Amino acid sequence: MTDVLRRGRASLAFSFFAQGATFALLVTRIPAIQDRYGVSDGLLPAFLAAVPILAGVGSVTTEQLVKRIPPSLLLRCAQPVVLLALLGVGAGDSMVELGIALAAFGLAVGALDASMNMLGVSLQRAYGRSIMLSFHAVFSLGGIVGASLAWVGAHWHLSLWVSYLPVVAVLLPATLIGSRWYVDGDGPADAPEEEKGQGGTVVFRMLLPLCLVMTFAYIGDSTVSNWSAKYLKDTLGSSEQLSTVPYNVYMVTTLLGRTLGDSGVRRFGAVAVVRLGALVAALGFAVVALAPGAWVGMLGFTLLGLGLCVLVPQTFAAAGRLFPGASDQAIARLNIFNYVGFLIGSPLVGALGDAWSYRGAMLVPMALVLVTVFYARSFAPQPDRYGVGHERPRTADVGRGSNGL
Repeated sequence: MTDVLRRGRASLAFSFFAQGATFALLVTRIPAIQDRYGVSDGLLPAFLAAVPILAGVGSVTTEQLVKRIPPSLLLRCAQPVVLLALLGVGAGDSMVELGIALAAFGLAVGALDASMNMLGVSLQRAYGRSIMLSFHAVFSLGGIVGASLAWVGAHWHLSLWVSYLPVVAVLLPATLIGSRWYVDGDGPADAPEEEKGQGGTVVFRMLLPLCLVMTFAYIGDSTVSNWSAKYLKDTLGSSEQLSTVPYNVYMVTTLLGRTLGDSGVRRFGAVAVVRLGALVAALGFAVVALAPGAWVGMLGFTLLGLGLCVLVPQTFAAAGRLFPGASDQAIARLNIFNYVGFLIGSPLVGALGDAWSYRGAMLVPMALVLVTVFYARSFAPQPDRYGVGHERPRTADVGRGSNGL
């Protein structure tokens, strides 16, 4: 059984890595995509907004599908679609082809994000200790690798499909091979009746605090990814070259925080780690808003990476603990608010920056992240049916590998 879990954890970690690299290759080459297809500045936001909207649709669909088929099968099917859609974005010739490729990417990435986190939560339950942050750390590592490969492609003026083809050629067969060792957890049909959710309305009401935390975390994340370069250059007066650094620093500190985060959860508990992460992130936004110059602003973005990095993985883990017999459905529903935060964050900061000031705009995600401090009690371990408030290994979790183990 230990070998089953270890293989399942390694194969799932590679899927997180592959998705991190894939997503970074898409978002860091948006200017090149715009140039290739002649997408106007006015039309570009519509294309960009369509991806998270369709991802939300994919996540909603996943919530229904996992009632009938295991998450491992969904992930095994969705990841190749995401990779091929990335290649389609780079290889198309018309705006219609771009729209089709981005639509496929969005729908598939919603199913992929949800099913990856479902498997991560069930593995954490089987291990009986916090491992969820390690999966998201590997995702961050994949993002760093993908962004670096995108820089190489841009530096050497490679066409998009030439940049994407080798990555897809490596990751596609590797993820298909690795999917043989995915490990599914216990589904709703296998769980004791008293551990199941009590229906859609009650589940959502209980899940709502975690949904808000997920939204606020992605508002903060999208603020960094979309506005850090512009803020450093236009507000803090940095050079264009230096303005590209904050996001890379943010990604590196996110990787560092997630790599160390599981040990912090094991020692101090999820509630303490989430509260500390929210406070550090809020401090980061405050430093960014008040920074007198570019280097102090860089310090703020560094703190943001260390603070925000723990919130999303722990939110998924908390949903799994809250509904141990219906965790797949809860995670799929929670995953929708990933895209809600992404959709709200960038336009919100941009509108406030234009109407007020970009320094003032940074205080809004700061305030939202601070709200997480008050919701941190939702991250506490839930007492199981024996009255024990901790993660415990579950026999069904370790016995159902997707390859029949």
